[in-house]
Amino acid sequence: MTAEPTVDLAAVLAGARLLPVLTVPSAATAGPLADALAAGGARCAEVTFRTPHAEQVLKTMAAHGGLAVGAGTVLTPEQAERAVAAGARFVVSPGFDEEVVARCRELGVPVVPGVATATELMRALRAGLDTVKLFPAEPLGGPRTLRALAAPFPRMRFVPTGGIDAYRMAAYLADPAVLAVGGSWMATPAHLERGEYAEIRRLTADAVDRSAT
Repeated sequence: MTAEPTVDLAAVLAGARLLPVLTVPSAATAGPLADALAAGGARCAEVTFRTPHAEQVLKTMAAHGGLAVGAGTVLTPEQAERAVAAGARFVVSPGFDEEVVARCRELGVPVVPGVATATELMRALRAGLDTVKLFPAEPLGGPRTLRALAAPFPRMRFVPTGGIDAYRMAAYLADPAVLAVGGSWMATPAHLERGEYAEIRRLTADAVDRSAT
């Protein structure tokens, strides 16, 4: 029997409307990165499972204490298990996979699958979910597409991600169906490779301010 998540994503994010999406090339940068994000006012972060060091990065950032850290780009149930074991408080996938959703629910963690069509939204509803990731948001048509997809699903909340930057986020956050906006512009792999933690803090603080207006 499938277990219900002990908390939903809104509770994990604790009102945060900004979700930094992080692809971290080196585990050594995880601690300073967590410090910079938290100092900039971020309350959560998504660590993508796109690098060999993703689990260690997730462990380090989850231990920071100032951030609710989840795992992104989770493609398989086995990855979901590893992510939760490393400390992930939520799981995000680029698409909708029934096995990943089911395993996350068994593990008791919120799962946010990606959707791009009304058909996928119907599958998410049938799976008992109330929050999905619109991906890739900008290439799909941005806020206009979001509004069109959200209209037939008034109980569904969205976390749009993909091509969004500091200037585009406001249009998404203005939609009541949007729970939070995900983006990678605050802390890119290039920032991390150059050790630009002050810039990460500045960009994060700017994004947090924009998300609050």
